Amino acid sequence: MAADLLGPAEIRDLAARLGVAPTKRLGQNFVHDPNTVRRIVTAAGLTPDDVALEVGPGLGSLTLGLLPVAAHVHAVEIDPVLAGALPGTVARHAGATADRLTVHRADALRITAAELGGPAPTALVANLPYNVAVPVVLHLLAELPELRHGLVMVQKEVADRLVAGPGSKTYGIPSVKLAWYAAARGAGRVPPNVFWPVPNVDSGLVAFSRREPPRADVPRERVFAVVDAAFAQRRKTLRAALAGWAGGADRAGAALAAAGVDPGARGESLTVAQFAAIAASAPVAVRAAE
Repeated sequence: MAADLLGPAEIRDLAARLGVAPTKRLGQNFVHDPNTVRRIVTAAGLTPDDVALEVGPGLGSLTLGLLPVAAHVHAVEIDPVLAGALPGTVARHAGATADRLTVHRADALRITAAELGGPAPTALVANLPYNVAVPVVLHLLAELPELRHGLVMVQKEVADRLVAGPGSKTYGIPSVKLAWYAAARGAGRVPPNVFWPVPNVDSGLVAFSRREPPRADVPRERVFAVVDAAFAQRRKTLRAALAGWAGGADRAGAALAAAGVDPGARGESLTVAQFAAIAASAPVAVRAAE
């Protein structure tokens, strides 16, 4: 049975009753368009056995769309008022699917698999706060190994960065780190007028599917340290940019040569597999310091 989705009037009435005013600090922009909710749920490609994880459910617009199509929904909300009100909203609008919801009053940047409990989330579907979107996605992929796929709505500029490939102007740290965990693609643009309050930017949908990391013989943390160093000084060659990481330009050059990477290349031209190869060739001093 389909849930009774929230429209603009219901969103504003509910916010007024709760005394809630959206805050920039928490990146709160509530979706009030049922068609956008349906679009997100459809694009997420959930199966009946998927367990959805929603971050920042807010007033419950997307939550109500997820409940009929998922086996269970974990909603992680940092705002105590919104977290406390969500079960009541779901009870009034979701009918028989209301019992599929578990609300967690928690910070998604710090929540653990143990805190979420069972059933383990298999899909991330969320309208993410703009200011923490990238770290939230990366934290959850690292923390929740059973998270197989997802669809997130983020600021369009962030969406472009997440799905960018090597050589693109928008390719950078978010692109490489997400690629470590998953294959990602853009899944469409979302206009500002479906939100309250209306943001001054477009949003974008990013779909991802988890895959095995490019190498199993090198720790993720070591690979990410190379990525951070390479992009910290984008205009420098990798030999120069990685000097601090490797303990000198000569050591950086040797690690790059061992990995089969041109020391004169720049970070924005490398794939995640190449970054992993550099990390695997890390000087002994770097490995010893870990």
